[in-house]
Amino acid sequence: MRRWGPLGVLKFLVDFERPGSPARRLRRRRFELFRSLLDRLGRPLSILDVGGTAQFWRTMGLGGEPGVDITLLNLDPPRETTGSGVRALQGDARDLSRFGDRSFDVVFSNSLIEHVGGPPDQERAAREMQRVGKAFFVQTPNRNFPLEPHFLFPFFQHLPVRTRVFLLTRFPLGWYGRIADPEEARRTVESVQLLDREHFASLFPGAVIWEERLFGLTKSFVAHRGFPAGLTAG
Repeated sequence: MRRWGPLGVLKFLVDFERPGSPARRLRRRRFELFRSLLDRLGRPLSILDVGGTAQFWRTMGLGGEPGVDITLLNLDPPRETTGSGVRALQGDARDLSRFGDRSFDVVFSNSLIEHVGGPPDQERAAREMQRVGKAFFVQTPNRNFPLEPHFLFPFFQHLPVRTRVFLLTRFPLGWYGRIADPEEARRTVESVQLLDREHFASLFPGAVIWEERLFGLTKSFVAHRGFPAGLTAG
């Protein structure tokens, strides 16, 4: 029988790549909702994934689907093989000026908006995603979920920055190894700016806000708008 320490248990809970994990089940359910919304749209269909990977779309079965064209946009230069129907570009979510208004049928973004910077940067990214997409589907973790999803430390997001920096310079936390340099640790800590429901909803006025729940608590939010009316998973 496998024995896990506390960190191993926490990683199992939130690791969407691990078979059987609660996070994987939540992500699968989220994508089922997304597929149900996409099924209301015709083909051909163009999707802009802001901050995503080709592997994600292959795993979910849409990479290479006839009539579906997927564009990936990330800050870093493309490194992975994309495959049929998927192309990768380098760019910034806060400035999508290379794309015209409503130039994609759908804009999709998963766990990205909390990484673009503080509230002004988040507002710019949200505004740009809504501008270039006829519809959008955007997900982000809930700031008020007890376990911070990046550092895997209870209520880490609510601690003062100096306390978070102190902890990260002395211990490996979550998906990060110990960072000895205080300035680098500060940059890492400040690179994650989680949103609560009120703030997230304010970025996407008029959107449906769907809550993902884990153990009865809201783990993350999805905002979607622009899809034809119909029944959705709840």
